[in-house]
Amino acid sequence: MNLLDAVKKRLRQSLTESQTRRARQVMCRLFHGSDLGRLAMAFGSDKEGGHHYARHYQRHFAALRRKRLNILEIGIGGYENPAEGGASLRMWRAYFPNSRIFGIDIHDKKPHDQDRIKTFEGSQADERFLRSVAEEIGPIDIIIDDGSHHNEHVITSFKVLFPLLSPDGIYAVEDVQTSYWEECGGSSDLNAPGTSMGFFKSLVDGLNHEEFRHEKHEAGYFDTRIVSMHFYHNLVFIQKGMNNEGSNIVGRRPA
Repeated sequence: MNLLDAVKKRLRQSLTESQTRRARQVMCRLFHGSDLGRLAMAFGSDKEGGHHYARHYQRHFAALRRKRLNILEIGIGGYENPAEGGASLRMWRAYFPNSRIFGIDIHDKKPHDQDRIKTFEGSQADERFLRSVAEEIGPIDIIIDDGSHHNEHVITSFKVLFPLLSPDGIYAVEDVQTSYWEECGGSSDLNAPGTSMGFFKSLVDGLNHEEFRHEKHEAGYFDTRIVSMHFYHNLVFIQKGMNNEGSNIVGRRPA
């Protein structure tokens, strides 16, 4: 038995369930604080083990770890049971020691509210609800969509929330394999615009919108506010910023 396991056992024998949960969070932060994969396993989040997302999150989030951020995750887990789920919220709370963590779920998840964690009950497909959450939180620096994974819901949430992200915020979408599953609104057509992957792939060319030579294209919001996109197995990251570097070729007069 290693030191961490011994401490956990001693704590379980002397503390209430609530106290044990808080003590466990402290110990996890002390022993695994900078290793997101280990934190995911310690808290029971499927971002490691069930999936292999933690390594990618750590790559994108490591430089932000000690900043004061507002982080919103869509989908808390546990389905109808209010006491179930919340593993990822507690994982993020441990990994980002100076940040506030917020969660959205279609079911009531208030039992998971605690210091630096707050939950909201509502649908990720409800624009009014999403806007009210964003207004209450204030500027949101990171959004993680681990919600219904229904393609229409994923696209709706992104269209509403991405413009509400901080100017240099990060938006991540998990489990985009449902783009190919008809029961989730997906399609076998790999470029179907109504699917999550079809939608996100349609944004890639916008990264180069200043290089377009035809005059008919008018740069839209996503063209000018997305500076990078990263695609991994079942996971997409979208980095917000001002995409206005300009072209060194297009628009110049011939010498």
